[in-house]
Amino acid sequence: MHGFGGMGFGMGWWWLIGIILVAAIIWGIVRPPGQNNNLNNTANHKSPLDILKERYARGEIDKEDFEQRKRDLS
Repeated sequence: MHGFGGMGFGMGWWWLIGIILVAAIIWGIVRPPGQNNNLNNTANHKSPLDILKERYARGEIDKEDFEQRKRDLS
């Protein structure tokens, strides 16, 4: 049997394929939530006016910029 435990040459490497398969299954279950973009884009879709209002509320733009951009969107 030449010291391969009766499996033949190379058969002892099947454990590596098993580990790769288990890792792929675990990754499929526990992957980061940002990987599923189709569901996230539909749930968090905001209009340009909503984004503009948020920027104004955070102080990123002043009242003049807000009013001008609001007119540009209309």
